[in-house]
Amino acid sequence: MAYKGFDLTGKVALVTGGNGGIGLGMADAMAEAGADICIWGTRKEKNDAAVAQLKKHGRKVHAQTVDVGDEKQVQDAFAETVKVMGHVDNCVANAGVSGRGKGSILEMDYEEWRRVLRVNLDGVFFTFRAAAKHMVERGQGGSLVAMASTAAIEGAARSSHYGASKGGVTAMVRALSVELARYKITVNSILPGWIETEMTANAVANPKFADNVLPRIPHRRWGTGADFGPIAVYLASSASSYTTGRDFVIDGGYTLF
Repeated sequence: MAYKGFDLTGKVALVTGGNGGIGLGMADAMAEAGADICIWGTRKEKNDAAVAQLKKHGRKVHAQTVDVGDEKQVQDAFAETVKVMGHVDNCVANAGVSGRGKGSILEMDYEEWRRVLRVNLDGVFFTFRAAAKHMVERGQGGSLVAMASTAAIEGAARSSHYGASKGGVTAMVRALSVELARYKITVNSILPGWIETEMTANAVANPKFADNVLPRIPHRRWGTGADFGPIAVYLASSASSYTTGRDFVIDGGYTLF
């Protein structure tokens, strides 16, 4: 008999950036475990494709087009999510962008700095604030999960804006884990290593990059979205009710080697 602590039947999970990559891998696993799913994404065609995949599990699935860096969009979108889904038990703030162009601090302009922080840090704040208010008012507890990165704990050269955004996320998680514990709300972060997604496609397809990085990953492969399904189910389940303020590094051993 399967361990009942991981059964998500009756729960509703919201995943921002849930239409591809890590987000979709997490949403797919939670749907398989019994949760109804709402995904937010910025591209309708990707949302539609993700909904079709998720519905194969026989769960209720809803998708919304949302820019998490826009405060009003997040507020309105969360209200719609609750209206359609009834409530939210688990909120995964996964939406994010990578750095681009001139990443050196000597050349980076404020526009590029703000582009990254707007989504990766402000977006988590807007999303978590809406979710936390809902969970506190509902009085049933809940789970908040933020997608950080190993860039939060490593020196990510030419990516100071990306590293700052992800380091900020882990600090926010620790603060909120203490602040919200009285409401039975857990708050945790996930730090992926090198994962093969649309965002990292150019990097992993570069032979020079692959030759330098893959030998440093003990598992000798890129991570996939599916590798994040188990941690998503765990953090959404009652099994993790006493787990909070933690940074879960999922990198195939990259940061250890």
